[in-house]
This record gives sequence, structure tokens and C-alpha cells, in this order.
Amino acid sequence: MVLNAATGKTVADIPGQKRNHGVAIVPGAGRGFITDGEDASVTMFDLKTYAVLRKVKAADDADGVIYDPASGKVLVVCGDAGVMVPIPPDIDPANGKADPAVDLGGKPEFLAADGQGKAYINLVDKDQVAVVDTKAMKVLAKWSTAPGGSPVGMSLDPVHHRLFVGCRKPQKLIIMSAEDGKVFGDLPIGGGVDATKFDGDVFASCGDGTLTVAHETTPGKFQVIQTLQTPRGARTMGVDPTTHTIYLPTAELEPASQGQSRPRPKPDSFMIIVVTRSGA
Repeated sequence: MVLNAATGKTVADIPGQKRNHGVAIVPGAGRGFITDGEDASVTMFDLKTYAVLRKVKAADDADGVIYDPASGKVLVVCGDAGVMVPIPPDIDPANGKADPAVDLGGKPEFLAADGQGKAYINLVDKDQVAVVDTKAMKVLAKWSTAPGGSPVGMSLDPVHHRLFVGCRKPQKLIIMSAEDGKVFGDLPIGGGVDATKFDGDVFASCGDGTLTVAHETTPGKFQVIQTLQTPRGARTMGVDPTTHTIYLPTAELEPASQGQSRPRPKPDSFMIIVVTRSGA
């Protein structure tokens, strides 16, 4: 769905995905890219008309997706396949293909790029962050996320070269150097984290219905300053860097039935939770 960020009204509805995960926007190419985990593909669409241009084959469990300006590629991490798939944003809609996949040696979840040629990718089954050279397309290093485990959310402060890693087991926000992988902070967060964002402060959105806000109190030292209650399931997040507004999608959830790992959303209950700073 494409929504007007000011009014919440639906602008367009892009069909054809089976189990979508993420969206990357490439204004310079006039295209957007939607990952589809069940279909092992990426849906490419036109940013003006929202028409689907084609599906690009990726790999099993296509999940996190970003645009990396250093390499000029859309980077797709595929969990079950354990790879990162680079896609040229100007790919031929008729018969173009993705570039060769990069073997990560673990199950990736989400990623961030510094714009200078490095991407940082959570390996959820290895409790590691993989560092990838996005120009050479090769793995340079793997850093432990201890004392956090099962890393999922990932964001980056490109000025101070810090990574913010949301971990599920145990439930921690890990603050890590993007230069050498040194962990210099860990903070408590809620259960079921799925995303972190850096926007001056650091935010971790969790499926248990909490949004943790952390602030740098002294140079290199972070502290939780607020835990905001949100509807259950609001675990993924987008931030508008201009207005500093946070958007959290969720729905009204029914209890998971026997044999189900996740609760089912109630029909027609999808919503976007809008979070702004006090006084904004």
C-alpha cells in the first residue's frame, strides 16, 4: 500500500506479493522494490504510476532490502538462502537479472549501509553482524553481538560510525562501533524487536507493544529515556528524517491458535501508528 504520510489516505495499492517484507525506494531510477519472502522475488514498480514493472528473481526468504548509493545497487538479504542479492535499480524490465549472490554464511535479517562502500548485516542464527564490501561484493568480517543474541533490527549513525542492533534473545539494544565491531553499550528493550532507527535519538520498535527511546547522555554513553506504549504487533518502523515522525504498522490481533507461531490480524484492522515528539 502507498499512503499519503500527511493524511494517511491510500494513494495506491500494489498487488502481486505473497508475503512481502520490505520496500526500498530509488528516486534516481524512478523505481521501488518490494521483497517477497514466499515467492523468493523482488517486485519492481514505477514510483510515478505505481505500476508493477516486473518481478526479479532473488533467493529463498527475500527479506531486508535497502538501496546502497556506494555500489549503486539495491541490496536484498535472503534469510533461508543465507545470501545477499544485489540488483541494479535500472535493470531491464523485460529480461534483466540480479547480480550474483554473496554468501553470508548465516541467516540474514536486516542491514544498513554507510554510503561509503560497506553494508552491515545481522546474522540472526549466528549472533553476528557481517560486514560486506559492497563494491567488491565480498564479506570482510563478522562481529559478535554479545551480550545480545538473535540480532534482527539494524540501523546506523553514519557520522559517528555507530550501529544500533536490536536483539531478541536476550532483549537488548546493542550499540556497536561500525569501524571495528566493538560493543560499547547494551540497553534493555521490549520483546519481539523487529526494527531500530537512528534519528538523533535511537528507537527500537517491539512486537510486545513498546517503543524504546534511547538518548546519548554523554559522548558514547546511551540511556533509555522513554518506553512508549504502542499497540501490540507494532514492531516494524519507518522514520521521516525531515519531520522526525515515526510510523509503525500493525493491526488488531487475534490470539494465535494451536500450531500457529504468530497471531492472526483481524480483517480490515490494518493501521499505521503515528508517533511525534512532544510539542511537534
